Amino acid sequence: MKKTIFIFLGMFLLAFQSCSSQIYMEKTALEKVIAEEQFTFMAQKANPVNQDVMNIANSIPNYSSSRMLDLDYGYTLEMKNKELIATLPYFGRSYGGNTYNTDKQSLRFTSKDYQIQKSLSKKGNYVFRIIPNDVSHIRLIIIEIYKNGKAFVSVDANDRSPISYDGFIMKNEELKK
Repeated sequence: MKKTIFIFLGMFLLAFQSCSSQIYMEKTALEKVIAEEQFTFMAQKANPVNQDVMNIANSIPNYSSSRMLDLDYGYTLEMKNKELIATLPYFGRSYGGNTYNTDKQSLRFTSKDYQIQKSLSKKGNYVFRIIPNDVSHIRLIIIEIYKNGKAFVSVDANDRSPISYDGFIMKNEELKK
């Protein structure tokens, strides 16, 4: 009887241990990069709002949309030295005639003139509202940073449907000279 109780207790503890949240960045380091506004958002998954994108992705034989929307390493939104650099993919509907303008096909831009509002949500998450003034096709970028370093980015554009990304915050990489 004692043996079965220990087995069930062990299984119970293992189940709850696997449910614990992952910490992407220590709290003090996270608060430092947020206060300095010097961080990189590393996108892990794209979440298009347009249902047509999901239907097309699901129509590919032997492939699911969730696999297509899981992103490789390297898609980032970087804030450094009063500069915002975005290299994010885009999945969705474009409303303008920018098919031949390769600068506007994805979310790849650099902004040096932007307005930023930093606040805390009711749950204690940091929220950045960024309005780039020198990028004509981006209206608003919202970055919500959770206490464990996980982050959510939403991009609202003038000429395409909105898209959001799940990922995490990391310290900017310093270039060695």
